[in-house]
Amino acid sequence: MLYLNDRDIREVGLDWPSLVESIETTVRILDSGDYGQPVKPYLRYKNPQNRIIAMPAYVGGNVNAAGIKWISSFPDNIQVGLPRAHSIIVLNDPITGEPISVLSSPLPSIVRTASISGLMIGYFLQARSLERIHLGIIGWGPIGQYHFQMVMALYGDRVERVRIFDIREVDLSDISSIYKDRIEVEETWADVYRKSNIFITCTVSNHRYIDMLPAEGSLLLNISLRDYKPEALASVKAIIVDDWDEVCRENTDIQQLHLKHGLTRADTRMITDVVSRHCLNELRADEPIFFCPMGMAVFDIATAVYFVKKAREKGIGTELQ
Repeated sequence: MLYLNDRDIREVGLDWPSLVESIETTVRILDSGDYGQPVKPYLRYKNPQNRIIAMPAYVGGNVNAAGIKWISSFPDNIQVGLPRAHSIIVLNDPITGEPISVLSSPLPSIVRTASISGLMIGYFLQARSLERIHLGIIGWGPIGQYHFQMVMALYGDRVERVRIFDIREVDLSDISSIYKDRIEVEETWADVYRKSNIFITCTVSNHRYIDMLPAEGSLLLNISLRDYKPEALASVKAIIVDDWDEVCRENTDIQQLHLKHGLTRADTRMITDVVSRHCLNELRADEPIFFCPMGMAVFDIATAVYFVKKAREKGIGTELQ
């Protein structure tokens, strides 16, 4: 059984085009029906804002792996210098059920999330004649920073300006000097929101704050799930989810739209519709697109398989008996 820790996974490295390709392959497998994925349970105790989530799945096709991610989210950790999230992924042989790999690191989860966003941005850019990207990121924690890294790696030649806001100080010391002249740290989230045509929320906010209508033709990537007041989205027609049953719960923005404005499954499209049926091409150019991904275990399993394969090719990791 191969064990990969955080250092091992970082040694494997991040090939963003290959990671996004892995997610796209998994979306097509998902569309084919060759997968298994129960709705994930949330474990809560004492402090209700804390949660530990079990995410089991089987992915068929050329991924052909089963496994589970066990991920905790304790938002107050950041107040004491600890990561908000901790996670471990176990991969099982799909034939025998034998555990074959363990990944102990938050990085695959973060990379999975950013790769799904990268896939969505790619299809958005195919559907829209957007010459220059004005990227907005709210929340400059690990997820926000890796989203920046992903966008610049994949679409950096089209990025004209990056605007960032965080309620804490934004540290740009690790950003390459070739990008710094394109980055602005704004004083409010609204300054970022108004000026962005691709806007990403990566916060741990415990209250909704976005109360403005989105810009025409913009792509809103609602990664942190609970940032928009329902009235800000009530007129948005192009709503994409990864899985309706997963995302319409746990006080997400989708659930609030469902409860307060009658949004139903039939009013949304899935990421499989984006990839397999190019549904974004059907939209008017001025229609804002709202993408709300709850996070699907099939993508975690596929991302773990990617890292395990690369690690074995490079001789990275520890074999456990």
